[in-house]
Amino acid sequence: MKTDTIALKPKVAPVPARAWLVVALLCVVGCLNYLDRIMITTMRESIKAAIPMTDAQFGLLTAVFLWVYGLLSPYAGFLADRFNRSRVIIGSLFVWSLVTWLTAHATTFEELLATRALMGISEACYIPAAMALIVDYHRGSTRSLATGIHIAGVMVGQSLGFLGGMIAEQRDWSAAFSVFGLVGIFYAVVLVFFLRDAPRPVETETVVVQTDTPVRFGEAVRNLFSKPAFSLLLVFWALLGVVGWLIVGWLPTFYQEHFHLPQSQAGLYATGYFHTAALVGVLTGGALTDRVSRNNPRGRILVPALALCIAAPAIFIASTTSLLPVAIIGFIFYAFTRVFSDTNMMPILCMIADERYRATGYGILNLGSCIIGGVGLYAGGALRDAQVSFSQLFQVATVLLLICAATLFWLKSQTNLKAED
Repeated sequence: MKTDTIALKPKVAPVPARAWLVVALLCVVGCLNYLDRIMITTMRESIKAAIPMTDAQFGLLTAVFLWVYGLLSPYAGFLADRFNRSRVIIGSLFVWSLVTWLTAHATTFEELLATRALMGISEACYIPAAMALIVDYHRGSTRSLATGIHIAGVMVGQSLGFLGGMIAEQRDWSAAFSVFGLVGIFYAVVLVFFLRDAPRPVETETVVVQTDTPVRFGEAVRNLFSKPAFSLLLVFWALLGVVGWLIVGWLPTFYQEHFHLPQSQAGLYATGYFHTAALVGVLTGGALTDRVSRNNPRGRILVPALALCIAAPAIFIASTTSLLPVAIIGFIFYAFTRVFSDTNMMPILCMIADERYRATGYGILNLGSCIIGGVGLYAGGALRDAQVSFSQLFQVATVLLLICAATLFWLKSQTNLKAED
C-alpha cells in the first residue's frame, strides 16, 4: 500500500513523442488567452467614445474579469482533474473565443460587462488544465523547461496587447475582438485533431486501472490541504502575487516620479525592458532547473529560492538609487530571476499533490494569487494616498521576496515530498 511519504530520488523519465508538440500547441493557446483578456486595456479611449462610461466603470471591466477568474479557478482546475484535460482546454478556448467575438457586438456597458464576466469563467478553465497536461507529458528531466516555454507563450500574448489599441485606432475598437475571436474559434477546431491527453506511464498503468475512481471536488480540496507543504506553497504563491502586482502596477509611475521621465520613456523601461527580461528568465530558469534537478531531487525548489535571494536586493537597490541606469538594471535582474518561480510552480506542486488533484491544486494557487495580489495592489494605492513613497513600497516588496525565499527553503526541508513521476 502506498503512503504519502516516499524517498526522493532523481529520475530521468522518457518523454512521449508528442510531448513537445503539445507544448508548442499550448503556447499558441496561452498567447491567445492573455491577448484576448488584456487588449481591452489598450483601447480605453476608443471604447469610451463608442460606449459612454466613467473611468470607474471602465476599471470594473477588468476587475470583474479578475474576480470571476480567481474565484472560479479552483473549480475550473477540478474539471481538468475530473474530465479529459485536452477537451477542457479545447472547450475553454472555443468558449472564450466565442465570447471574444461576441464582445465586438456589445453596444452597452452592461453587455460589455457581461462578456467580461463570461470571459473570466471560460478562461479560468485553461491555465490549470494546460499546466497539468504539460507535466503529464513531461515527467522529470524536461518538466521545468516545458512549463517555462508555455509561460513564455503567455508572456508573448501579454506583450501583444498593444495590437488591440493599434487596431482600434486604425479601424474600430470592435475589429480586434472580431478578428482574434474568430482566430481562436478556428484554432480550437484545429486542436480537436491534434491535442490529446498524455498516455499513462507504463509502470503505473496496472495500479491506475485497479484504483481509478471519479475525482470529487471536496475530496480533492481536503486531500490537498491535508498536506502542510501545500499550505506553505499557497502562502508563498500569494505573497509572490502581492509583489508581482505591486511592481507591475506601479513601476511606470515610479520611473516617472522618481526620475522625472515622460510617460512614453517610463513605459518603455517599465514594460519593454522588463517583459523582455522576464521572457528570457522563464526559459533560462526552466533549462537551469531541469539540469540541477537531475542530480538534486529538490532542485526545483532550490533554484527559484536562490533566484529570489537575487531578486530581493535587486529591488532594494533599484528603488533606492538616484541613478537611472542602476534602477533599470536592478529591475531587469528582478524580472529575470523572479520568474524562475513561475516556471517551477507546477513542477513543485507535482512533488506535493496527488497526481489526481494537480489541476485543482493549481487552481487554488491561482485563486490565492489573484485575491491576495489584488488586495496588495489596492493597498499600494492606499499607501500612496497616505504619502508613502515608492521607495518605501518597494522596500516592503524586498522584505516579502525574502519571506518568499525563506518559505521555499522551509518547503525544501519538508520530509514528505514525493519523488518526481
